[in-house]
Amino acid sequence: MWIRPKIWIIALLGLFPICGFSHNFLEKQSQDTIHSLQNLEFKTIIEDDTATDDIVTQKTTDEYKPNPNRAIWLGAVIPGYGQILNRKYWKLPIVYGGFLGCFYAINWNSRQFITYKNAYLDITDSDDNTTSYLDIIPPGYTIESYGGVSSFTNMIKTGMDKSRYNRDLSIIISVAYYGLTLIDAFVDAHLYDFDISTDLSLKIKPTITHDKFLTNQNTNMQLTYGLCCSFKF
Repeated sequence: MWIRPKIWIIALLGLFPICGFSHNFLEKQSQDTIHSLQNLEFKTIIEDDTATDDIVTQKTTDEYKPNPNRAIWLGAVIPGYGQILNRKYWKLPIVYGGFLGCFYAINWNSRQFITYKNAYLDITDSDDNTTSYLDIIPPGYTIESYGGVSSFTNMIKTGMDKSRYNRDLSIIISVAYYGLTLIDAFVDAHLYDFDISTDLSLKIKPTITHDKFLTNQNTNMQLTYGLCCSFKF
């Protein structure tokens, strides 16, 4: 009568090690499964980042990027070619319009200077046949209207000096404008891919990173979960 209970007790005592071993085995299998999933997730993140980098690299390679040196040298040979190389076609009317304005100013002031110069030379020489100074007198006026020959001569000399000054100033402005077009082409080429949009924004998105400080040879890989903030300005 007392033998059977003892057998059940012995059998129950024998099951405790088996249950403990099964519990440890299942716990180890669960940890291995979690670590495998973390490794797979981190590997996926790395692959996605690598693919993204490849796409960005390919996109950067495919995008058009003008050469600043080529823009400035070709623009020096052919005015406006730097703007064409930078694909800033809307600047061409400004460039060529400015050159036309400078050319007109130089041409007009040069003709004025030549007219006043010939008139001054004719009125100051002793040859009565040279009377080009009469061409600058408006209809209905005479030399006496300007106070006599002396005053008229001074007026011609003043006009000659002023027109020469305006001609030289027009040449200087034209050279400066020419240099400005080259600087514009050079700077535009450098800043061709610069973001000048007015979009000032803050983007927040979840991220998973590999914390290298918490990882060594004796521990498993640690993944850090957080938020990534990016500013655009």
